[in-house]
Amino acid sequence: LFMARTQKNKATSNHLGLLKARLAKMRRELITPKGGSGGGTGEGFDVAKTGDARIGFVGFPSVGKSTLLSNLAGVYSEVAAYEFTTLTTVPGVIRYKGAKIQLLDLPGIIEGAKDGKGRGRQVIAVARTCNLILIVLDVLKPLGHKKLIEHELEGFGIRLNKQPPNIGFKKKDKGGINFTVTCPQSELDGDAVKSILAEYKIHNADITLRSDSTADDLIDVVEGNRVYIPCIYVLNKIDQISIEELDIIYKVPHCVPISAHSRWNFDDLLEKMWDYLHLVRIYTKPKGQLPDYTSPVVLPTEHTAVEDFCLKIHKSLLKELKYALVWGASVKHNPQKVGKDHVMEDEDVIQLVKK
Repeated sequence: LFMARTQKNKATSNHLGLLKARLAKMRRELITPKGGSGGGTGEGFDVAKTGDARIGFVGFPSVGKSTLLSNLAGVYSEVAAYEFTTLTTVPGVIRYKGAKIQLLDLPGIIEGAKDGKGRGRQVIAVARTCNLILIVLDVLKPLGHKKLIEHELEGFGIRLNKQPPNIGFKKKDKGGINFTVTCPQSELDGDAVKSILAEYKIHNADITLRSDSTADDLIDVVEGNRVYIPCIYVLNKIDQISIEELDIIYKVPHCVPISAHSRWNFDDLLEKMWDYLHLVRIYTKPKGQLPDYTSPVVLPTEHTAVEDFCLKIHKSLLKELKYALVWGASVKHNPQKVGKDHVMEDEDVIQLVKK
């Protein structure tokens, strides 16, 4: 309300930043209730993590999340013509390109979920642990829903299809606030940064802005509990619209139209899911045998060194490793001897040589 009333100009941007920080702080306190006796938690909501990646289906009640799960993974998740059929998380697993991917059918979320309505908090807490979020929308009323769901997830500290802001932030014991800028800023200046940090009672810190950042970016970095998750919008029930409308939908970014009921366009969806998960497959080769192309070891893109590969299999492997032989795109010679710091690429073949 305050923020809506305030005029936006250079003089007031400082004040707006302060209000934003105060709001973010209050939101966080809402999400994590302070101390007190931890009453009953209700039945468990989260599911054990299995497989190489985890995908959560988020959406309003009755948009076809459960139908989609049943048809993709062959797991029966109860489907009926009323809202809130799914009451807890239903897991399913699919194998795609050799990777095991866990799919979670979450209960529908409603407006106000981030404030705890309709078990919304637990739903979004599970969504935070996913590697990819599929927002399932009804094609007949997509845009309003999309905005609402994004708003609910953002309020809970989930940032969709974004990179973490390029801001260096380091708390210190003394020395005041040291503020450096490496490129011109359109919104933040020294005073604005100081006032936001003062709201968090931080008076000694190094702040480096390496990109043109907003007050919200700075607050995200200071809060430090934000997760950055890729997201695909799945428009369901396309069997109810015309071809011309479908052509328009195809042009929307991060978007896949499907029909869960008639199983249309699932291959497109799976392909896009694979792209957004950024997984790397590494094939293993026992000595003197052909590589095993049926069951790759799957690693996330940011951790694809030989060391990570060993740890994924068993942590004792690293101690016994002498060197590894690698075939594929990441090496100049086939095969090539590499150490534990060598970074591999998708579909490389590796053979470990022990001491």
